[in-house]
Amino acid sequence: MRRFRKTFIRAGLEALYLSGAHVWLRPIFSGVGAIYTLHHVRPRRDDDFQPNCHLEVTPQFLREMLSHLRDHDIEIITLDELHHRLVERNFARRFACFTFDDGYRDNRDYALPVMREFAAPFTIYVTSDFAEGRGRLWWVALELVVAKAETIEIEIGGLALRLDASTPAAKCVTFQRLHDWLRSLPGDHDIQREIGALCARNGIDEASICRELCMSWDELKALSAEPLVSIGAHSISHCNLAKQSEETARTEIAESRTRIETELQRSVLHMAYPYGDRAAAAQREFVLAAASGYKTAVTTRPGMIFAESADHLTALSRVSLNGHYQDARVLPVLTSGAATAMWNGFRRIDAA
Repeated sequence: MRRFRKTFIRAGLEALYLSGAHVWLRPIFSGVGAIYTLHHVRPRRDDDFQPNCHLEVTPQFLREMLSHLRDHDIEIITLDELHHRLVERNFARRFACFTFDDGYRDNRDYALPVMREFAAPFTIYVTSDFAEGRGRLWWVALELVVAKAETIEIEIGGLALRLDASTPAAKCVTFQRLHDWLRSLPGDHDIQREIGALCARNGIDEASICRELCMSWDELKALSAEPLVSIGAHSISHCNLAKQSEETARTEIAESRTRIETELQRSVLHMAYPYGDRAAAAQREFVLAAASGYKTAVTTRPGMIFAESADHLTALSRVSLNGHYQDARVLPVLTSGAATAMWNGFRRIDAA
C-alpha cells in the first residue's frame, strides 16, 4: 500500500508537470508563500534498504530548490518575517521559509553550507530530549533492527508472528507493518516499550542513536550564533501530542521552549508539532501553542501559505521536500501549489 501511494504521488507530480497544469493553477493556489519541511540533508546512501529515506534529501537537491526559488524571485525569509507579513498583510513579494525538524547534526554539516551559498535563513526545530542525548528516535531504531535481522519475532494483537526480513523487499514490507503498528499504539510509552524490546532482542544500542545523529546543546549553542540560523521548539520528547492528556501536551509544548531558551539563551517563538499530521495535532494543540506564547506553529499538513493563514498562525501548513521525489521537475510543481491543492481537495486552508 505504501509503495502504491509513493508511485501514485510520483505519477501525479509528473502529470502536473508534463501537462503544464501547474502553470495555470499557480495564480490560484500558489498563495503568498510556503514553508518547506526538511529533516536530514546528507549525501545519498547506497544501502538497498532505506525505509526512512523520505526524511532525507541530498545537498544538491537542496541547492536546486534554492536556485529555483531565486530564479523565480521568491524571497527566502525568516519565520519572524513571515509572521510580520501575515499580520501586516504585506504580500508584495512571494516568500519561502525553510524549516528543519528534530535537530540533526547533518543540518549543520551539510545544509548550512548550502544555505550560506544563497544567504538563506532557516529554522531548526529542536526536540529538547534529543539535544540532551536521551531521546528515542524509534523510527531509526526500527530501521536498524530490520536491517540487521533475517526474521523478526513479535506479538501483535495477541498473535505471535515471525516476520520475514531476509531480503531488501521483505525488509521493506516488515518495516512498514511494524511502523504502522507502532504508530497505532495508544501511547508513546507503548512505542518505547515495544521498540526497546525489539532492540534488546536484536542487539541494537537504541540509546546511542540520538547521540550519534542529533546535535548536543553545546553544538546547538554554537550553531545558533550563525546569523542565518534560528531555533524553534519541537516538544520535549517528540511524542504524539494528540494522544497525551491536556496537561502533558501543555507541558511538552511549553517546557520544551523553556528548556531551549535556558540552554541557548535565545528567545524561542516558533514551534513544530511532532509528526504534525491530523492524528498528532489538531485544535487542542493549536490552542495550547498559542496559549504558550508561540508566534507560529507548523504542522505537516500539506499546503501553501495564504493571506487567510494569518487567522491560523499556530496551524500553519508546510510543503515537504521529500526524499522520494528528488527531481528538478518537481520543483515548479511544488512552488505552484498545484500538488498540495489537489491533495487537499482544492481547499486553500486546512486548519480544522
